[in-house]
Amino acid sequence: MEVRIGIAQSPRELSFETDQSTESVRELFERAGGDGSKLVTLSDSKGKQFLVNIDSISYVEFGGESGRKVGFVS
Repeated sequence: MEVRIGIAQSPRELSFETDQSTESVRELFERAGGDGSKLVTLSDSKGKQFLVNIDSISYVEFGGESGRKVGFVS
C-alpha cells in the first residue's frame, strides 16, 4: 500500500510503499496522538524506517494496494 504524508511548512511530502495494512498504520497515528508521544515510527516495504513528528503532519493519504511495477528504478 502507498502512504503519503504531507508535512506542514514544506512543499514536499513523504511517500513510500509499505506492507502494513491501512488499519495498522492508522492505529500508529491514533496511538501516538492519544498517549502524548510526538513521534510515529513507520517502515517501508524495503526496510527503511521513518520518524515523523505528529505535530508537523498536514495530512495522511492511504493508497490502494499497488500492483507490480515495470521499468527502471533508480
